[in-house]
Amino acid sequence: MDKQDKLYIIEDDMTIVTLLKQHFSNYYQVYAVTNFRDIKQEVESIQPDVILMDITLPFFNGFYWTSEIRKSMTVPIIFISSSNDDMDAVMALNMGGDDFISKPFSLNILEAKISAFLRRSKQFNQEELSFAGYELLADGTVVSEQHESIDLSPTEAKILRILMTHDQQVIAKEDFLERLWQDDSFIDHNTLNVNMTRLRKKLKSIGFDHIHTARGVGYFLK
Repeated sequence: MDKQDKLYIIEDDMTIVTLLKQHFSNYYQVYAVTNFRDIKQEVESIQPDVILMDITLPFFNGFYWTSEIRKSMTVPIIFISSSNDDMDAVMALNMGGDDFISKPFSLNILEAKISAFLRRSKQFNQEELSFAGYELLADGTVVSEQHESIDLSPTEAKILRILMTHDQQVIAKEDFLERLWQDDSFIDHNTLNVNMTRLRKKLKSIGFDHIHTARGVGYFLK
């Protein structure tokens, strides 16, 4: 854990904000939202390394702010919600969230998730990879031969990196889960599926349509 890492809490329940601040201030620089009308401006000013996002907020909900943040930033976003509705979890991931945890939550589980996302973010300084005329750069940018580019989140970039380093080999879903979330047994196949769907949609915007599904098994590049 690096005390230089910044954790930004977007939550309007001050009891939860106080609890999170007290716990995580031992490990990170912790900030909490002060202006619920312009959360994106605060995010751009603070430049956090991880965001904890509630769904129900004053003025605009967490889905809205996540989609706004995703227009310019790939910072990991973990949703924390009192909702146990699977559709809310799927919506959170579809809007650009990286993970979802329900209240009441375990601080130890949340701590493990934050640590995993930070570690993944710092794994970007690896070698560049290429496939079918597309390059995956060290910072998570994908560039086409026509110089079109998109920015991937740390999770998306690692998924593509795994696929590119196993060209035309089927990677089982269980292998993805183990490589992406080694220290986190609380991830399920649905989280992987949503991340894979989002990655495919991003890549298709620059003409990359090479991720295929081995039904019931996993994924491969071709």
